[in-house]
Amino acid sequence: MIKNIFITLVLILLLINNSYSKENFFDEAKKMFDNKKYEESKFLFQRDIVYNPKKAKSYLFLAKIFKIEENLKEQEKNLNVTLLLDPQNEEAIYLLMDIEIERSNFDKVKKLKEDFELICSKMCPKISSINEKLKNFDSKDES
Repeated sequence: MIKNIFITLVLILLLINNSYSKENFFDEAKKMFDNKKYEESKFLFQRDIVYNPKKAKSYLFLAKIFKIEENLKEQEKNLNVTLLLDPQNEEAIYLLMDIEIERSNFDKVKKLKEDFELICSKMCPKISSINEKLKNFDSKDES
């Protein structure tokens, strides 16, 4: 009887410790990212995804790291996964609009902009910067 209780307690402690370490990957990765230690944070965000594959924030931060590394393909892939998991993620939509503006894919930008305008809460002032970028491209086309 005592042996069973002891084994149960040990298993509970292991599960608690294991779940804490899973949560800790994201927090530690975010600290590394904030301190501009991008390689270390990238590894930890990827590790967090292994344990929490539906955590959109980890994919978003990976996209930001890939943007810094100028890896457009990986940036876009992680932004698309972020939006698949969290279609209301305005930061991911904004970053994806930036990519599409660089590609001159204005139809996609207009659609993303419409979605962005519907859901924006924190980043609404960014709409004017997108409009300005679109306007700059329109004026280049006219010349």
